[in-house]
Amino acid sequence: MNKYYSSNPTFYVGIDCIIFGFNEGELNLLLLKRNFQPAMGEWSLMGGFVQQGESVDDAAKRVLAELTGLENVYMEQVASFGEVERDPGERVISIAYYALININEYDRELVHQHNAYWVNINELPPLIFDHPLMVEQARELMQQKASTEPIGFNLLPKLFTLSQLQSLYEAIYGEQIDKRNFRKRIAEMDYIEKTDKIDKTGSKRGAALYKFNEKAYRKAPKFKL
Repeated sequence: MNKYYSSNPTFYVGIDCIIFGFNEGELNLLLLKRNFQPAMGEWSLMGGFVQQGESVDDAAKRVLAELTGLENVYMEQVASFGEVERDPGERVISIAYYALININEYDRELVHQHNAYWVNINELPPLIFDHPLMVEQARELMQQKASTEPIGFNLLPKLFTLSQLQSLYEAIYGEQIDKRNFRKRIAEMDYIEKTDKIDKTGSKRGAALYKFNEKAYRKAPKFKL
């Protein structure tokens, strides 16, 4: 082995996934009640380690699939976290990713096996290590991205009402949005298409269902909500 490498220490490279879901007007986070040491019995993000012959991106996709059963999910790298004492078990440098998933499409049995639960983003329990910082930075990054790209549709079912869409963005930003201005802005977006289907779960009259047209979005002017 090249002495340049062997003369330096080696570390574990971890992956932590901040998994967001959207349900009943609220943003949720998928958390583990740890059944292993260190910090057994405490709340944490889903994580794992980068394996031999595996890129950090591939490791993040694997960790997410192992917990949710989902592939081809929207994911983005948040940052690296490398404080010396961040993990009491070993020296671990962690790469955090956030993921956006449809809360109705994941594998519930897998989630149950991992002792994981959906928790309202505004009611999070104390999290281990530097996981609160990871969540904070992930949410900030998601808010920045959601203002210029239509990433929020990854959290919605394929067909949705405009009220659902508005409540999603209110949940992402944590603030109320003026309904009239929001509807006006949505009407200008040709890639949010009205369908002939009606959602009658909220009232007898019902509300029109819409869908996101990705092909139309690629041809449209830059997104800005």
